[in-house]
Amino acid sequence: MCGITGAWGGPPEPVARMTRALAHRGPDDEGLWSDPERPVHLGHRRLAVIDPETGFQPMWTADRRLGIVFNGEIYNHAELRRRLEERGHRFQSDHSDTEVLLHGYREWGETLLEQLNGMWAFALYDRDREELWLSRDRFGQKPLYWSFRSGVFAFASEASALLMHPSVGQEPSTKGLQKYFAYGYAPAPHTIYRDVHKLPAGCMLRYAEGKTPSIRRYWEFLLEPEEPVGDDFDESTLEPLRERLLAAVERRLVADVPIGVFLSGGIDSTSIAFAAQTLSKFGSLRSFSIGFQDPSFDESGHAEAAAAFVGTQHATSLFTAEHAAEIWPDLAARLDEPFVDPSLLPTSVLCAWARREVTVALSGDGADELFAGYDPFRALGWARRYARWVPRPIHAAIRMLATRLPTSHRNLALGFKVDRTLRGLSYPPALWNAVWMGPLEAKQVAERLAAPIEPEDLYAEAIAAWESAPGLSDVDRTLQFFTRLYLQDDILPKVDRASMQHGLEVRSPFLDIALVDLVRRIPARYKLHGKHTKWVLKQAVKPWLPRPITTRAKKGFGVPIGRWFAEGQEPFDVPLRHPLARLHADLHRRGRRDHRLHLYAEWLLERLREPAPALPAPEAPAQD
Repeated sequence: MCGITGAWGGPPEPVARMTRALAHRGPDDEGLWSDPERPVHLGHRRLAVIDPETGFQPMWTADRRLGIVFNGEIYNHAELRRRLEERGHRFQSDHSDTEVLLHGYREWGETLLEQLNGMWAFALYDRDREELWLSRDRFGQKPLYWSFRSGVFAFASEASALLMHPSVGQEPSTKGLQKYFAYGYAPAPHTIYRDVHKLPAGCMLRYAEGKTPSIRRYWEFLLEPEEPVGDDFDESTLEPLRERLLAAVERRLVADVPIGVFLSGGIDSTSIAFAAQTLSKFGSLRSFSIGFQDPSFDESGHAEAAAAFVGTQHATSLFTAEHAAEIWPDLAARLDEPFVDPSLLPTSVLCAWARREVTVALSGDGADELFAGYDPFRALGWARRYARWVPRPIHAAIRMLATRLPTSHRNLALGFKVDRTLRGLSYPPALWNAVWMGPLEAKQVAERLAAPIEPEDLYAEAIAAWESAPGLSDVDRTLQFFTRLYLQDDILPKVDRASMQHGLEVRSPFLDIALVDLVRRIPARYKLHGKHTKWVLKQAVKPWLPRPITTRAKKGFGVPIGRWFAEGQEPFDVPLRHPLARLHADLHRRGRRDHRLHLYAEWLLERLREPAPALPAPEAPAQD
């Protein structure tokens, strides 16, 4: 796992500064290179996980015609290497997955991407074609930002590094900020900066001097449910799911460094821990969890019980508001752009805790999005009936009555869920998920940014996800939303920033492409089975796990941020500037309304205005 930078145009020094800014992503080595014939500059920071002896970057083919900077892991690299060697390719490294990308591109061109099983963001420089080729993995597990301004094309793993290039302006993006307040994140390709863009997941970009960057999608998550043979799911159907999950975990146990597991005690992480411990050749694995003082948020007891059953060596760290105050200054400097997910804070502490013992950790990310694990899935049936039978003119009156419910800052409190649900139902079904999850609804976003807004434009990405599943159920349409948007632009960036801040690589077996290709063909009624979320996954892992784990209700990785804002605990006592933010802060403190997400969104923007810590001076890049 690493950090990559580069530019076509301008001098090499800005790329050297950008690369140095990513030292936290790659503490083991730094590589800089400039083309003596063209203004092309590449930078790399390395976290050595695979082939630490010969996997240095930028990496080149023996003839120096193809070079690459790469961030990620290719889990089927050994198989691809054997195929390439059979076709006559000769490798210089011992077992580097980076070199497989170089030879794979030479052999297969763009179709290389279809054959990769892994997570990645890379930039490949083809000196013969005088072209840069950038790519990002199918789900966007690894970040990649780019900018094209004043004839200079630049890219980096993090927006904060890219903004160091003098060609990249730091002016805010009005549309990006609108979407930030609407979703809680700026969905790709948007960012909160006008000149900075995210390469969307499943996309590639080509750039040649004097031309406009061109982007093409090579893969997109699409549900194609197939009915099982027979009346219902049976063991012959569940066994392939178990087999692919085991294979996904086994692929992610390949490393030249110590590996551990994040463990909450829920079905996702415990399934991963069980499979990893079963497959491990190195004895008892290490597992890690976070605990909270508030019992409505705390899952540490469940994690410890799961660890005892699986047989991992377990460690728990307690997270408090004082922890948040301690870690925030450094975390803010690494955040790039804000996203309204307070669990970033304990995730950072969890990653720091794990990094003391391991360099790689497995997580259960992706299971909720693929198997319908979130609360909104259970609300869909009730929401559809409400929308059908309750006349729209009285929606506002019902919402007003609901505000009289007592405010509680417990995890997933009833008042919070009712308020969120009714807010979403004021909009058409295609907008339900976005409005349920976002800090502000459309009219509030317009007030906050003093600009008229059309909901169809504000929520264009949510509408596109909903309409990408024509003829399918509301559950499938919601799966599309969570997988295409929430997973890509909230969950995975959270894990990437929190882990790479501490030089830890996190791997997600549930996002293995072979497993995903099976899961996306499972009908929705086997994911949400009555009121039971993730039903088919629970059925599949019953032979692995005890009943208390497979039947335990999902709690979610929440944070008592609402209470901390209400009590004005440091560092959540920052004065807010906008009148709407001050109004919501007052209502929240007085227990009249629960505005935790909006207050956290404003708090993030305020804290990101603080100056970043100084970086050491860069070294001069190497040249051919």
